[in-house]
Amino acid sequence: MAADSQGVPQLVLEAVIGFNGHVFSGLRVHPDRDHLIYPLGSTVILKRLQDGRQEFLHGHTNNVSCVAVSKSGRYISSGQVTFMGFKADVIIWDFEKRAIYARLPLHKAKVEALSFSPNDKYLVSLGGQDDGSIVVWNIETKQAICGSPASSLSAGNCLSIQYSNTDDNTFITAGSGSLRVWELDLSNRKVRPTECQTGKLKRIIKCIKIAEDDQYFFCGTTSGDILKVNLKTRLLNSCGPVKQKFSQGVNTLEILKSGEILVGSGDGCLTLCSGANFKTLKHVQLEGAVTSIAMRGEGQQLLVGTAAGQMYRFSYTNLEERELISSSHSSAVTAVAIPFGSSELFATCSQDDIRVWQAETSKELLRISVPNMTCNALDIMVDGHSILSAWNDGKIRVFAPESGRTMLVIDNAHSMGVTAIVGTRDCKKILSGGGEGQVRVWELQESGCCPRLLESMKEHKATITDIQMKSNDKECVTASSDGACIIWDLVRYVRNQMVLANTRFQCVCYHPEEYQIITSGTDRKIGYWEVYDGAAIRELEGSQSGAINGMHISTDGCYFITGGDDKLVKVWSYMEGEVTHVGTGHSGSITSVRLCSASRTLVTTSADGAILRWRFPHPLSPS
Repeated sequence: MAADSQGVPQLVLEAVIGFNGHVFSGLRVHPDRDHLIYPLGSTVILKRLQDGRQEFLHGHTNNVSCVAVSKSGRYISSGQVTFMGFKADVIIWDFEKRAIYARLPLHKAKVEALSFSPNDKYLVSLGGQDDGSIVVWNIETKQAICGSPASSLSAGNCLSIQYSNTDDNTFITAGSGSLRVWELDLSNRKVRPTECQTGKLKRIIKCIKIAEDDQYFFCGTTSGDILKVNLKTRLLNSCGPVKQKFSQGVNTLEILKSGEILVGSGDGCLTLCSGANFKTLKHVQLEGAVTSIAMRGEGQQLLVGTAAGQMYRFSYTNLEERELISSSHSSAVTAVAIPFGSSELFATCSQDDIRVWQAETSKELLRISVPNMTCNALDIMVDGHSILSAWNDGKIRVFAPESGRTMLVIDNAHSMGVTAIVGTRDCKKILSGGGEGQVRVWELQESGCCPRLLESMKEHKATITDIQMKSNDKECVTASSDGACIIWDLVRYVRNQMVLANTRFQCVCYHPEEYQIITSGTDRKIGYWEVYDGAAIRELEGSQSGAINGMHISTDGCYFITGGDDKLVKVWSYMEGEVTHVGTGHSGSITSVRLCSASRTLVTTSADGAILRWRFPHPLSPS
């Protein structure tokens, strides 16, 4: 087992669910036809199409904004986003070694696009809106050869760059009112642009695709039409389709061997059209804007990525025969829940939906959609018959876990959104916390009528961030961003104890023997407290940087897990208070962590939409 720099063993990462479909042309197929390459947060993922096995390239400090693969397959390059005034790195990866070959820091704020020359001699990079320059890099020496502003002063931002298929000295850039063919003058270390003549036609070009013989190239525009330009004469050849434009713009293009063109558009349509007049021959509707089209081999398959985090596989011959090979959340995952006594399934929630996943295969089994709403928290009843969910519109929604049918909706449960939820062990009550700081107890009715509000407890002054139940259902503990954790008596509905700290509490856990609680939050400290009198027992330094947002404890009470803004998953020994294992893999702030009751599967979620499944290193011994 690998260990990190401090000698702490690394957690074994078993699977990652996630794909950043907002990166245009972010889905790439390696020339070996077996590896799919795509970004997720600050990680580049290599996924084998044959068996689904994943490998991870870590090196970026912020979200990956573009990916390119060299023609030989020897190199992969990726660019990232940073903050205003900071350098945005381009990384060239050695595919065989799965390691950084070169780090190229010249662009500022964002790398917009990358392209390799046909013989792997050069890499050309395009900076984003705040940078606006192109740089040509020598791959062998790992040095910049030359650079230039990408657009003329009268034109807008440059959005796309593409190298010629046959000539190491020619590439094309395009963007808002700009379309240029560049010639590399190596002896003078200069690049010289030639403007393409498009007459009165003014377009914002989002993507470029060059024909294999370099005679013509095609440009997709935000207006929904395609320009065909002669690469030798730099003259516009044709523009179409004349009547039926592609709705919400052309995001990506691919030229088939037959000369026909595949078009991915912003309305989620994948269209096969004629290369001569761009007339639609076939089309299929997908979920989310189509942002990537990648060809696998010369006559095998198409792989398509969308902004909704979906990946599809198509055959060349029939667009109707599609297979969803991967799905994921396209926005921050806010919570995860694992059914009691099971490690085969788990549920996650984010904006618009709740999803149920099969743990072993990472396949999505069920999706429950509530458009334009965000699910803040969820819990699965101990009997496994219902999924409880807390929503930002102030409603509690209860769903059937197999069909996704809405079993119950509690309207106006909390005035400022429902932020925490838990079910009692006897499955007869629901406890909820809200943005206004109230904790409410709801009694479920036998007949399926609307639940009865038993009590509203009003001592917290700010958002309730977590609720945990005691096993006898007579007590609970709530954490709040007002700096208090309150232990409540659920028979008399009064406060038993209050724990105060100079922090915004994010998470709380009962020790399984229920004589202590552990807490954490924005002060990065892990606190141990007595349940009986609320006295502080000990305090640990939970993180070097950033709040701790999620915490869970094993059913035997020997270990607990934390995750937060430092993007590290840490496994702690409860008695010693020491880290036993560290998991690196998240690219965004960790939002929640959950361990199955058998202490085998650990699931963590993050703000970049990723779900990571780890092998827990301390499984329970069979009794």
